This record gives sequence, C-alpha cells and structure tokens, in this order.
Amino acid sequence: MKIVVLDAKTLGKSDLSALERFGEVAIYPTTKPEETLDRIQEADIVVTNKVVIDEPLMQKAKNLKLICVAATGMNNIDLEAAKRLGIAVKNVAGYSTTSVVQHTFAMAFYLIEQLRYYDEFVKSGKWSDSGLFTCIDREFFEIAGKRWGIIGLGTIGKEVAKVARAFGCEVVYYSTSGQNTNCDYMRVTLDELLQTSQIISIHAPLNDKTKNLISKEELDLLQPRCVLLNLGRGGIIDEEALAKAIDEKEIFVGLDVTAKEPLPKESPILQVKNKDRLLITPHIAWTSIEAREKLVEGIVKNIEEFLRS
Repeated sequence: MKIVVLDAKTLGKSDLSALERFGEVAIYPTTKPEETLDRIQEADIVVTNKVVIDEPLMQKAKNLKLICVAATGMNNIDLEAAKRLGIAVKNVAGYSTTSVVQHTFAMAFYLIEQLRYYDEFVKSGKWSDSGLFTCIDREFFEIAGKRWGIIGLGTIGKEVAKVARAFGCEVVYYSTSGQNTNCDYMRVTLDELLQTSQIISIHAPLNDKTKNLISKEELDLLQPRCVLLNLGRGGIIDEEALAKAIDEKEIFVGLDVTAKEPLPKESPILQVKNKDRLLITPHIAWTSIEAREKLVEGIVKNIEEFLRS
C-alpha cells in the first residue's frame, strides 16, 4: 500500500510512524492545491486534514481506495463523488472534546479576570512602583451564579455545560438545529440567550442555519461586560459587525476560529482599538498533545478497519 499524508504540519510533532505498518508512507508538511494531484496520483490511502480532494482529483487518482480525514469535519472532501467512485472516506470524531472544553474555560477566565492587563501591570514595573500590595484597577466577576449560554449543545457543548454547572453557573442553551431537546438544561430562544447570559460560548458547526447567526442585531442584545466565545466556526459571527461592537460597547470576546484561516491582515478583527477586550488564538483549541495522539490513533484504527472489511 502507498500512503500519503498531505498536511502533516497541521498535526504538529505527532508520531506518524504507526502508519508504516501498512506500507510505504510519504509525508508532506503542507500541500498546495497545484501539488495535490502529483502527490496522490499513485496513492492507495490519503491522509488529509484540510487539503481539498474533489472529484477531478479522485478520478485521476486511479489507485485511491481510502481517504482518511485527520479531523471530524469533512467539508474538504467531495463525499458524493467519493461514494460514486467507490472511495471510502473516514473521519475521526470525539478526539478533541476535552481539549476544546479546556480551551473554552482558559479563554473565559483570561478575559473575565483581565489577565492580560494584570500580567503587563506587573512585568512593566508598575506594581513595583505602586507602593501597594495589590491592584484593583480592573474589576472581574465570579462565574458562580451567572448564566452561561451555550449555542450548540452537541458533544462539546454538553461537556462545557457540565463544567460550567460545576463552577456554579446556570446553564441555558440554544439549539441551532432546532432538534435538540436536552432536558438537563433549559432551552431558550437565541434572543433570550443573548440578552440574559453573562457568558456565551459557541460550539456549533457552520451550515445554512448558523452562517452569520450572530450579526449586528444579535450583538446589540448583549449585556455590558458580557463574555462571548466562539470555538465553533468563524463564519457563525459577522466579523465586521463584531469588530465594531467590541469598540462601541464593553463586551469581551474570545475567538479560536475565524471566517478565513489564517486570519487575513486586513481583517476588521485586527483593526479593533480596544484590544484588551479581544483574545484570538489560531484555531488551537483542538490541539492538546493528548487530542493529537487520539487523532493519530483514530486514523490508524480507521485504516485497520478498512483493510479488514
């Protein structure tokens, strides 16, 4: 078997040596669109995270039997074409849940407790010069007793809800599909969630129902000092409207995802004046060491199951 890994750099320093038990392995850190065909043309199995594999590529890759997606989402693969051509496509689900939940709370506490400000206050020497044992320039609140609104109560959303409740939060949720009727938490309309929650986290996929779900009208509903976190997909929030909202009202925003990734330098998000109200991480919530180990294990398992079938 010839196995090709197209974008190994997205997996960091993960050990891919387990793939060698299945045959010859070619590993590429990244793959540009114009390089894809040459690299997969003779492959039996292709491993890709974000590299697009469409029908024309599949038709020319005559040996291709299996596409392993090194992620949960498979929107970079033409699934209908793969089905027609008899090419199996397997993803890995659930590997990053714990990592994303942890990152959600890391972002929340960083923003709520004004950690950027206080870290810089100490390192700049201002605390040393102050003559006081403490500093209370920036207020922060306790999350116990506050309402935490979750947009998208799927696998990750449910785990966030459990942790939030453990901290003493009242948890409510909005079902983006309209189908979720989880009886453990109160389901509310989107408007009610936005108006009444002190902390809001998004854990939904991007689809026709969620694209630009949060735009100017929705952002106007947020309470002062509300914390809004997006760990779902970037296109769920209108970024131009969000940039204006951050500068016009006192809200705090944490983004691990953006509409375009990497974030373009001309993005309105990078033009925000009140930068202390904004935390952006480069789509890393899923990337804990343990999560990436589980991901590789999942890929290996998918190949094993395919070869046994």
